[in-house]
Amino acid sequence: MNDATQNAFAELQRLLLAGAANKLGATEALPDATAMMQLLASGIAADSGHWTELNNRYYRDHLALWHSHAGISSDAAATLPTPPADRRFSAPEWQEPYFSYLAHSYLLSARWLQELTASARLEAHAKHKLEFYTRQLIDALSPANFPWSNPEAIKLAAATEGASINQGLKNLAADIDQGLVSMSDASAFEVGRNLAITPGDVVYENDFMQLLQYRPQTATVHARPLVMVPPCINKYYILDLQPDNSYVQHAVAAGHTVFMVSWRNMPEAMGKATWDEYLEHGVMRAIAVAQDICDTPQVNALGFCVGGTLLACALAVLRARGEDPVASLTFLTTMLDFSDTGELGVFIDETYVSGREAEFAAGGVLRGRELALTFASLRANDLIWPYVVNNYLKGRTPAAFDLLYWNGDSANLPGTMYCTYIRNTYLENNLRIPGKLNMCGEAVDLATLDMPAYVLAAREDHIVPWKTAYATTGLIGGAVQFVLAASGHIAGVINPAKRNKRNFWTHAQLPPEAEAWLENATSHPGSWWNHWSDWLTSHGGATISAPAACGNATYGAIEPAPGRYVKEKIGSIASSGSTGPGPGEKNSASRKNSEIEKKRKPRKRRK
Repeated sequence: MNDATQNAFAELQRLLLAGAANKLGATEALPDATAMMQLLASGIAADSGHWTELNNRYYRDHLALWHSHAGISSDAAATLPTPPADRRFSAPEWQEPYFSYLAHSYLLSARWLQELTASARLEAHAKHKLEFYTRQLIDALSPANFPWSNPEAIKLAAATEGASINQGLKNLAADIDQGLVSMSDASAFEVGRNLAITPGDVVYENDFMQLLQYRPQTATVHARPLVMVPPCINKYYILDLQPDNSYVQHAVAAGHTVFMVSWRNMPEAMGKATWDEYLEHGVMRAIAVAQDICDTPQVNALGFCVGGTLLACALAVLRARGEDPVASLTFLTTMLDFSDTGELGVFIDETYVSGREAEFAAGGVLRGRELALTFASLRANDLIWPYVVNNYLKGRTPAAFDLLYWNGDSANLPGTMYCTYIRNTYLENNLRIPGKLNMCGEAVDLATLDMPAYVLAAREDHIVPWKTAYATTGLIGGAVQFVLAASGHIAGVINPAKRNKRNFWTHAQLPPEAEAWLENATSHPGSWWNHWSDWLTSHGGATISAPAACGNATYGAIEPAPGRYVKEKIGSIASSGSTGPGPGEKNSASRKNSEIEKKRKPRKRRK
């Protein structure tokens, strides 16, 4: 390795260790060292004997490892450890003695720390937090993550005469500018060009959302439209990626008139927007506009993740008002009972929530970047560190992957709304208690949602644990079809039928315990999409001629789908309260829609 290459390597090491990781948010995946040591010391003090035995065993194991690599053992060749069964150290370069020792020593130390934390005697939440902290620390300190201890990076740097490191520095600088580690080749995708391209129009907009209506692709459609409510912490196009994996396209092709809520990427001026306003001006407005355009007393509605939580709350408010605008519900990986929130629960306690409430007391937005890093940190060994190695140490461009491109395209949330949400759900779990919460002036009772419901969970979901999603079956009042998909929070949902991948489970009975349901469930190969389509068809109403165009005389087309809101990037959000022609502004269709909104009368609940 020549001097120039060594200098480039040293510069990369310096940047990674001296602040770049913080700017990229990689340190979000690291634990609070003080808090971790306090928890660990507290847990160890309760069983000092086990601590001593564990350290003695670790010392003996590490000494044996050193002997095997140093050739001190009488049979060094026989005792040399086999290559680690870990993809981070699977390359042949890791079998060279020095780097083999680094990998095995790291894995041995990781096992010691995991055993130590596992044996700590702490109450459940503190134990969960300590184990999470430990895993983050272990993942971060892998020798694969640093230039001088990664033999693959060293070999590549030498072979390219430092070009890989120079490119890695350029990649690092570019990611520092955007504040996130790149997980996908950003140049490969563009919303409106090859993502979110199902044809349609924006037919309504306000300061909270744009409502898209997709053009029919069949000669006839079901009379009841389908209103989709995606999560407001991400962009809606996870449900409309590319034509071959678009859930929207699947629904439109099945003869449904689909409406999509496209949440706004909130500017600072909207920082005081409330949870109730998201219900009134987001979910309820979307349903009312869809009813008006399709001239129907009822729609079918779908909510994904926190979009499902918003949908459930909005419908509970409408039911309390005597209205009944939804014929059937679909919940995709949604929590209504927050008794077990998985690893996200590690972050939420009274100290955290009170601190955020104080921070946002005068308004302000929760940055989408912070949310993205929080979710990535749950799987740092998959969503952070591999890209640090690939992008910076090896100077490569990540592969083009639509799901990961979307994952990095986050949205801001109003701080006030966010605090209301986390206190009443993750912290206090109030939503599941009938009448405990008051929203939009009404007591909320999820049992009043007595329409048929399709509840989907994902078995490996680390954001909405499937057993928690199953608890929805005991909270809502209608007939429930519970379905369990293979894979995780996103891949379990976005599993196109024509690819025939993975599997899903069904069972007609709904025992109180989720495990009892699974023991008797039937596994089906492929995607759950067609199973859902068959279920939704039964609630679609009569078959009618497809409309010639989107909107109607009241709600005219404002602009083509995917609209403006979904294209707004976090760095380009203006501080003003508006992002362009909106309700009451220059766009005549938008102004007309806003005026009509004030005059609309609610549809009453069916008898």
